[in-house]
Amino acid sequence: MKRRQFLATTIAFGASAFTRAADEPLPRDGKNLSFRNEIRDSLNRSLVWLRAQQNADCSFGKDTLHPALTALPLIAFQREPTGRFAKEEFVAKGYAYLRGFTQPDGGIYSKENGLANYNTSVCLLALVGANEPKDLDTLVKARAYVVGQQAAGMAKPETDGGIGYGSIGASPKRGHPDLDNTVVALEALRATKHLIADKPGTKDLNWNAAIDFVARCQNLPSNKQPWASGDADNKGGFIYYPGFSNAGEVTLEGGGKALRSYGSMSYAGLLSFIYADVKSDDPRVTAAVAWLRKHYTLDENPGLEKSGYFYYLHLMAKGLTAAGITELEVGGKKSDWRLALAERLMKLQQQDGSWLNDTARWKENNPVLVTTYCALTLEILYAQL
Repeated sequence: MKRRQFLATTIAFGASAFTRAADEPLPRDGKNLSFRNEIRDSLNRSLVWLRAQQNADCSFGKDTLHPALTALPLIAFQREPTGRFAKEEFVAKGYAYLRGFTQPDGGIYSKENGLANYNTSVCLLALVGANEPKDLDTLVKARAYVVGQQAAGMAKPETDGGIGYGSIGASPKRGHPDLDNTVVALEALRATKHLIADKPGTKDLNWNAAIDFVARCQNLPSNKQPWASGDADNKGGFIYYPGFSNAGEVTLEGGGKALRSYGSMSYAGLLSFIYADVKSDDPRVTAAVAWLRKHYTLDENPGLEKSGYFYYLHLMAKGLTAAGITELEVGGKKSDWRLALAERLMKLQQQDGSWLNDTARWKENNPVLVTTYCALTLEILYAQL
């Protein structure tokens, strides 16, 4: 699938990528019909479970001061292939809950818990998908807020062009740009670019500066950061932000040190380049794809074992789909990763329809969050098979 086609459907949450049940499209390949029905059944069980987790205040789950954790399930309900949830009252009430976090500065976040950019970016995606004319002003202001979070002229120039959690409520460790927040922001800004198309002079993101930041998170000899490496195991992969990897460092032959590339951020790096329209034959993109091909696995988040495992699987589905990749090699044989990933998720699904990671890092002990990752992933796979 061509990248532009993907960007016009999967990324643009403002328009559903699916039709109503009566007009539900046939599979791209007829032999996938039965398996696709299994995906639909698994997805349905997960969404029924998610619906039951809505609270009296119309948020989802227990972490109610992070509106992004309600916005994510709402996006999953939007993208269900038959469209049967999208216009239900409980979804509309969820949108109303998100609107209640709108701040005077245009951001959508809780003043108590902050993480302003992350929450605003995810809420922006959810509300643009609601397709409500009354949200237009809120969306334009929220988009401007995210644009305003882009770093420029910082004490550490290597972080210029990136986006972090936001200054509101961020700890010192989170008070600077990182690749994860940057990819979330770029996705939201790409999906809402049409909102400023007829507004000449409206400030947009410095996309070239964002590309430069992403490139400074990549292990490549062309990255002149002192930690960057071109060694065989790390070349082309990504770290969390320039100078820091959640996967730690490795000792190279000859005694040198390198920051270790890892799975989830390597997909985040690839997606960031794609959202920013970097060409598919750009050496940074081809190197990222080569690293992801080499380290392809469904058993763990490469470099981090089970930490962030379900987020990794979600980014894998988005990244490989956006790159137009349908097959990867396993043990010298080509494998359709889409079938393998769907099978893996269905195998890990619990009896009640949810998923849970027994490794708690990055909130993956939160079944609402993890189940949402899995539902969104199954929706991508369903659309691709």
